[in-house]
Amino acid sequence: MSQEQDASVASGSSSARRPTVLVTGAAGTLARQVIRGLKADHEVVAVDFRYAARLGPRVPSYKVDVTKRGFEDVFRKHDIDGIVHIGRIGEDSSRESRYNANVLGSRRMFDLALNYGVRKVVVLSTFYVYGADAYNPALLDEASPLKASNLTMDLVDSVELENLANIYLWRYPELDMTILRPCHIAGPGVRNTMSLLLSQPMAPFLVGFSPMMQFLHVDDMARAVEMAFRHRGRGIYNVAPQDWLPYQDVLRECGCLGLPVPSLPPNVPATLSRLMRWKAFPSFLVDYFKYPVVIDGALFRKTFGFEPEHSMAAVFEHYRHKKKR
Repeated sequence: MSQEQDASVASGSSSARRPTVLVTGAAGTLARQVIRGLKADHEVVAVDFRYAARLGPRVPSYKVDVTKRGFEDVFRKHDIDGIVHIGRIGEDSSRESRYNANVLGSRRMFDLALNYGVRKVVVLSTFYVYGADAYNPALLDEASPLKASNLTMDLVDSVELENLANIYLWRYPELDMTILRPCHIAGPGVRNTMSLLLSQPMAPFLVGFSPMMQFLHVDDMARAVEMAFRHRGRGIYNVAPQDWLPYQDVLRECGCLGLPVPSLPPNVPATLSRLMRWKAFPSFLVDYFKYPVVIDGALFRKTFGFEPEHSMAAVFEHYRHKKKR
């Protein structure tokens, strides 16, 4: 385990102990935004498997794999009160790597949370767990079945992480666990597959399909995570705006030139994706460009009083402006 800064500096000299929160995936844009909001009244401990992020003199930052022994050292060294678990490994890693980190690593972290008396855990999941299916209802609420693992093996880790978090949520109420299922997160600094796709001058679309999609600005998602951490609200919540737009309209709004991809026979789009090595249009996500997966964020809005401050038009403007530079 490497350490950017000695943790003893972070404790400060204030007589009143501030609560300490551990944030995973700290090198990513969303986590940095969350840390910026929390560190005003929390001590923050940052971890990431990629590198020790530079987050300022008062934030101890570690490069550590949650599946390795060194991760427990972080709990021994810091009196952790809460966890914001953003550090899921993304779609550009192998299935095995994702399963080990996202499922086995998360289980280890939840067990450590119980062992070390952590009182609050926020887990970032994804709307992908619902699965892209022709029979999806117009709006998917939190009670809708998670069909993604039945449709593609590449999303098994996402569904398993949800199932695992669900078990801890109901079996260990002392953890005060909140699970968030956001729609597409986009905006400055975001490097997920959809953001990479919208950053390109040309983006594929399936001929005959233009599913509805939802987008949340990364600043708004950071606020949502922070609200979920600060306030009690055990349970599972979709996080999404109340509006949506057809995918091909999104491409136009973002200044992307649409690249038509034959949708028949059904295996053609995924085969083309693999042959062309389209990282921003991966073969196992092709059905999400075919069928709508629109989620209902009403429960989160009602429970936490959340409303996005950025419109979807503002999200698209970022990508349109980016192409003009």
